[in-house]
Amino acid sequence: MDINLKDTRIGVVGCGKMASAILGGAFKNNFLVSENVFVYDKDLEASARLCSKYNFNEAYSIKDLVSNVDIIFIAVKPYNYREVLLEIKENYNNQLILSILAGVKIKKYEAILPDAPIVRIMPNTPALVNEGISALCFNENVDEIDKEFALKFMQNCGNVIATAEDKIDVITALSGSGPAFYFELIHLLAKSAQKLGLDYKDAIMLSAQTALGSAKMLIENEFKVDELIKNVTTPGGCTEVGNNVLLNSDIDIVFDKLIQDTTNKAIELG
Repeated sequence: MDINLKDTRIGVVGCGKMASAILGGAFKNNFLVSENVFVYDKDLEASARLCSKYNFNEAYSIKDLVSNVDIIFIAVKPYNYREVLLEIKENYNNQLILSILAGVKIKKYEAILPDAPIVRIMPNTPALVNEGISALCFNENVDEIDKEFALKFMQNCGNVIATAEDKIDVITALSGSGPAFYFELIHLLAKSAQKLGLDYKDAIMLSAQTALGSAKMLIENEFKVDELIKNVTTPGGCTEVGNNVLLNSDIDIVFDKLIQDTTNKAIELG
């Protein structure tokens, strides 16, 4: 597929929050031309809202949508994947398939669309605030131009990495489920401060902003974790005392189990 955004038509099946965030980012960054975006959702109100907001074209069936596009972006609930793919198959014409369906492996797409170029994407919910991270893997039918399109498409809502499909389950645990784990950590730190007299609203703001700033520092300093810890830790000071609590606990065992159990569940669902 030749990437010409003025002519490339993309069809979106499923208009939930994640699809809306990704499309919204692509539209605001002038990556997509609104008249070349076709959307369908069985909840017609959802597709109508998206069309009204960005002036996209509303399709009234998957069959009609597939007939009008060069790329198909699937964003339905994972348990609906087979029904959707069978409908796509009726009018399918070798379009690039992009999918954000959690747990649905490439082989399940290939069982219904055997010659299709498939890009499996694991995004995460910070895409809703344009701070997502997405991992993409590709089947052998995806050429370099299609890979470039998929990566640039997902960059509109955050960072991207290309990976192998056998890494997607642990990525699901780390970054797909990860936001919930960070929410819990931010909350627990705030609750501990609340117990010592801070108002919870102030504590959660302090905790959240500290997490945000620390993450940004880590990224901008090339992930030099030990160096950053050292920079903020004065020997004999407050931070050293706190670090020692972490180092002398079983927190590494807890996080190993957290990621392992979540990965196991992702494998089971796939």
